[in-house]
Amino acid sequence: MAQSYGPLGVLELTVMEEVWYAGTATAREVCDRLTGSKERAYTTIMTTMERLHRKGLLERAKEGNAWRYEPTLSREAHERAVAAALAERIVDAHGDVGLAAFVDVAAGDDLLDRLSALIEERRRR
Repeated sequence: MAQSYGPLGVLELTVMEEVWYAGTATAREVCDRLTGSKERAYTTIMTTMERLHRKGLLERAKEGNAWRYEPTLSREAHERAVAAALAERIVDAHGDVGLAAFVDVAAGDDLLDRLSALIEERRRR
């Protein structure tokens, strides 16, 4: 399965949050945990988990008649991968203007100092 590092939809993120929290889960378990916040059809959760599996974000193993899913990446690793993919697209599409946008976003001295420290740390590696 190929990894997909695009931003997740609202329901995809909600499901991933549940699986990250639990470590592993079936669609029924996720559906039961989500019922308190907003009624979701079991088939909707099952389809969402299948889609996350196809994107490479969940691995699965057969457990009786159901699939048990677990994340392929930690939440932090996924966030880093999404941010890196977005940053790469910005720089590829806009070159120096894209790079300048990162500096403009970090316009406060504190953020510029953090950005500078990250650059120095990267150069040392």
